[in-house]
Amino acid sequence: MSSVVTITDAEFETEVLQEAKPVLAYFWASWCGPCRLMAPIMDSLASTYSDRLKIVKLEVDPNPDSVAKYKVEGVPAFRLFRAGDVVEASEGAVTRQKLEEMLSSQLN
Repeated sequence: MSSVVTITDAEFETEVLQEAKPVLAYFWASWCGPCRLMAPIMDSLASTYSDRLKIVKLEVDPNPDSVAKYKVEGVPAFRLFRAGDVVEASEGAVTRQKLEEMLSSQLN
């Protein structure tokens, strides 16, 4: 079973941009209620899609560089990367179904 990988600005390039598989980057904050609701969904997606997708989470407050670079304006936020480029983006709490729809276009 795969799990969500916690990363920092310093690890972003290696863990996300240089990854061979598509990567779903989940931007969150400890003070964010909707982010807490998303955590079990992210864990479940990481387990379900571990063969085709890597999921990382990045706390926004201690990692301002990635937040600025990928124009994260609110949390939770999601950026789907493929070959180092953002191919899908979403902000705000969403259902598992919505995230799966976002992923399906890139994983099939």
